[in-house]
Amino acid sequence: MNTIGEKFSFTSFGESHGRAIGGVLDGVPAGLKIDMEMIRQALDRRAGRIAEGMRREAGVSPRALREADEVEWLSGVMDGVTLGTPIAFIIRNKDARSEDYDWLKYTYRIGHADRVYQEKYGIRDHRGGGRASARETASRVVAGAIAQQMLQEQNIRIHARLVQVGEERNPEKFDSYITGIQREGDSVGGIVECTITGMPIGIGEPIFDKLQSHLAFAMMSINACKGFEYGSGFQGIGMKGSEMYFSDNQQLISGGIAGGISDGTPIVFRCVFKPTASSQKTFEAIRQEAKGEKKNGRHDACVAVRAVAVVEAMTALVLTDFGMIFEQKCHE
Repeated sequence: MNTIGEKFSFTSFGESHGRAIGGVLDGVPAGLKIDMEMIRQALDRRAGRIAEGMRREAGVSPRALREADEVEWLSGVMDGVTLGTPIAFIIRNKDARSEDYDWLKYTYRIGHADRVYQEKYGIRDHRGGGRASARETASRVVAGAIAQQMLQEQNIRIHARLVQVGEERNPEKFDSYITGIQREGDSVGGIVECTITGMPIGIGEPIFDKLQSHLAFAMMSINACKGFEYGSGFQGIGMKGSEMYFSDNQQLISGGIAGGISDGTPIVFRCVFKPTASSQKTFEAIRQEAKGEKKNGRHDACVAVRAVAVVEAMTALVLTDFGMIFEQKCHE
C-alpha cells in the first residue's frame, strides 16, 4: 500500500531515480496558509543540511545534500493557501546518477529489498532501489509538515531527536563518532526519540485501533526502522512492577498512552534504525559476483540522522488523521 490515513490521507508515489517523487494529501481544510519556510526546514533536516548539534555533512549521503528538493504544487494550493481539495505535489530528482547502479541489474545487494521485489513482481527498479529508497521519504516530510501546521493550531507539538548512535549516547560526540565510522567505510545504527506535547485525553481506540499501534505502524514503514517502543519500553524489563508504578516519572509508566488512548500527558516513543545496508565494506562483499563496471553509489553512514525529520512527519500524519476521526465521532 502507498496510502496511509482514513479521514486525513497521504499517498506517496515515485522512484528514487525516476523523474520525480511526490504525493497527494487529502483532507486538508480550506483556508490554511501553508508555512513554506517550515516545509523547507523540514526538507533540509531530512536531507542532512540541518542536523541538531552536528555538522550537516556528518555521515550523510552526498546526493541528499545536493538535491534541491524544490516542491512543485500541482493542485490544492493557490497563493500559498489551501483550497480544501486534494493537494498534489512533486519533487523533481535532479541529482540522480543511475549509471552508478547499472551493475545491480545482475546481482542483489545485501540487506536491501532487491531480491524480494524481483521475486514478488518479476521486475524491479535497480536504480538506487526505486520505491525502497529513502529518497521516497522526502514526500512524506512535505505532507507531514502540513499536518504539523494543522496540529500546531491545536497547540500540539512534535519534536524528535537523535538520542543514540551505535553505543554512543552523548550527543556532543555523535558528530565525531559517525565521521569515524564513515572513514572506515562502514555504517552504524541509531535511536530516535519523539515527544508529543499538548495531546488531549481520548485520542485512540481500544483493542485494534490503539494509538500506539498506529504510531508503530507508521514508524515501521520508515526505511531501516527495526524497532518501536513507548513509555518504559524494553528498559522496563529490568524493573520490578512496584518500582515502575510508584515512580514519579509518568512517561516511564505509560508513555502518554493508557489502554491505547492518549492520557493527556506527553507521549514519548523511540525508534531503532539499523546500520545502513550499503557501505564501502558491504559492497566489497558482492563485487565479485557482479558483472560490468561496479560503483558504490552514494549512501549514509548513519541513516538515523536524517530519519529524525521523517519520524516527526509520520507522527504528524497519524495524529492528524486520528484527530479528524475523533472529531467526527464527537459530532455523531
